[in-house]
Amino acid sequence: MTGSPHVNRLLVAKGLRAFGDGFVSLLLPLYLIELGFSTLQVGVIATVTLLGSGLLTLVVGLQAYRFHYRTLLLAATVLMAATGLGFATLTSFWPLLLLALVGTLNPSSGDVSVFLPLEHAVMSRVVEPRKRTATFARYSLVGTLVAAFGSLAVGLPGLLVDTGRFSATGAMQAMFVFYALLAVASALVYRGLPRALGSEEQKPAAPLGKSKKVVYTLAALFSLDAFGGGFVVQSMVALWLFQRFDLSLVTAGVIFFWMGLFTAISYLAAVRIADRFGLVNTMVFTHLPANLCLIAIAFVPSLEWAVVLLFVRSALSQMDVPTRSSYVMAIVTPEERPAAASLTSVPRSLASAVSPFLAGWMLSVSAFGWPLIAAGALKIAYDLLLLAMFRKVKPPEED
Repeated sequence: MTGSPHVNRLLVAKGLRAFGDGFVSLLLPLYLIELGFSTLQVGVIATVTLLGSGLLTLVVGLQAYRFHYRTLLLAATVLMAATGLGFATLTSFWPLLLLALVGTLNPSSGDVSVFLPLEHAVMSRVVEPRKRTATFARYSLVGTLVAAFGSLAVGLPGLLVDTGRFSATGAMQAMFVFYALLAVASALVYRGLPRALGSEEQKPAAPLGKSKKVVYTLAALFSLDAFGGGFVVQSMVALWLFQRFDLSLVTAGVIFFWMGLFTAISYLAAVRIADRFGLVNTMVFTHLPANLCLIAIAFVPSLEWAVVLLFVRSALSQMDVPTRSSYVMAIVTPEERPAAASLTSVPRSLASAVSPFLAGWMLSVSAFGWPLIAAGALKIAYDLLLLAMFRKVKPPEED
């Protein structure tokens, strides 16, 4: 079996979902404010969204070896469609909070949903080890690039309002219906995958075996990074920009489009850097300066300087995404990959779930960028710990 057709389908589905994530992450805070929610309530919903995604991903990741991947991916698209329709029709805090817990809505600029470990496991099964990092880079590139164009789509509600047929709330709700339609399109793409991959016929006796210690250690470190990152998920950064600089929704869409573009380009550079300097070194030494930029953003006096530093950070901060995914898949056995992908991504979701609530509380007290400082400091600590603990643990292709 050749991996390319299956990988291409995953990339198309990833792009469809990323487009929805691109506009939803910016639309969500303003939509909730439009409904009359407080800044703190926005943070609570963002927190519960990440918490729910993490718990669902954990369950699926640990039990994925019992089912065919296509079945699980199709089930996830049903949940995504229900999430979009629910946010389009519900307007009260508690129903939306419950939907945030069980749904797939993503307040972050990255993929933190149940789709992630499933797609990672499929890609690892159908590509050669020497092509793995490049494949994960393509996966991240497509997601980030399409999400950037999704950010521009956040201006569509304004166009709908201008027609005179939609209120501001109704126009935003129409975008959530569009999000549900993207789930339907993703399901049609996943249906083209084979019901079972050839290597799925031999089921492992346990979801995680001899790599347990390494995976748990990485999970703990990734959780520290994610806890810091939760302070600056895209929805909360957008909320800070709205509050600090009175930014419009359209201008925010343009800024986040360019941020996504810089991030997408960085994935291409990440592959070359990793080939030369190794996966761990690439993860750490691109991440550190990005986190220093994050701290500096809190102190800038103008929107222009904030945007410049956000662009610099975007060009550096996500190079660890494909390299991190490739590294985890490289140092565990093929049978352990679904569980390893889940157990290193789920704690990230759970750890990052607390921080948006804290960021919302900080922003309700002051418009100063305390969430940015907290995020930068925690992520720098992660970088130094990762380097100290894993610089000598190399994947097979680096030996």
